[in-house]
Amino acid sequence: MASPVEVNEPSVVEATVADGHAADLAPLERGSVDIADFVGESMLLLGAGSTVLLQLADRGTGHGVADHSTTLQRPLDRLRTTMTYVYAVTLGSPEERKRIVRMVNKAHVPVRSETYNAFDPELQLWVASTLYRNGVEMYERMFHKLSDADLEWIYRQSAVYGTALQVKEGMWPATRAEFDAYWDNMIATMEVDEKVRSFARGLLRGGDSPLPVRLLMPLQRFMTTGLLPQRIRDEFSLPWNPRDQRRFDLFWKVVPPVYRKVPRPIRQLSATYYLRDMRRRFASGRRIV
Repeated sequence: MASPVEVNEPSVVEATVADGHAADLAPLERGSVDIADFVGESMLLLGAGSTVLLQLADRGTGHGVADHSTTLQRPLDRLRTTMTYVYAVTLGSPEERKRIVRMVNKAHVPVRSETYNAFDPELQLWVASTLYRNGVEMYERMFHKLSDADLEWIYRQSAVYGTALQVKEGMWPATRAEFDAYWDNMIATMEVDEKVRSFARGLLRGGDSPLPVRLLMPLQRFMTTGLLPQRIRDEFSLPWNPRDQRRFDLFWKVVPPVYRKVPRPIRQLSATYYLRDMRRRFASGRRIV
């Protein structure tokens, strides 16, 4: 399925296999839905907050971000660098993926403490897992349930979120059933302390975002809380009641049919913008990460 976003071939799975990765996996036919079909959708940004909080719920990642991140001071710039990485490794050319990975690794060198190391593959695996899991959930909420073949295809592709960095190929669970077991165990064992809870509160207020962004934060907070598992809501002390759930359910009945009627190039403007911005920065030598 072709995408209006400036996507470079080969696909992530094809490129990965061509590079000698995932050689132990059985051959897989391309699904009817490709990772490019939903990574480029702007609706994914509605799930950005819940993805970030799931990442912060891991103690190592949460402390690393709270201690080292400038997200609260530069929220839009941090969003740009995160989305640039996501779009580059999934929609970019092989050379663009390599350049972005080199930049991310360079930026991670000084990011370490007693409780956090940005090169820790276990922490990177969790971050990659949240990107995959929430991406699929948002697509299915906005469009339709994915077939088993499509889910398998996207699952294989999504490993690149971690394997582009320090996650070894064998660390990405071999099957979706194994992934689900890993995910459930992580959710069941997460413990959020006050340091991370305080950082999350600042994040959900919008940090030092400009006024137009802060005006949108009530919706983002609502979506973030609603998309989280109840146990993680409790860990972050985020209130949620039956009335909230009814409003949340109504949103997902009303909005998806409207969103689907929007022309696809408009729905994918965020990916188009960030990819073009990345390429302009490459050409001009400006900072990207």
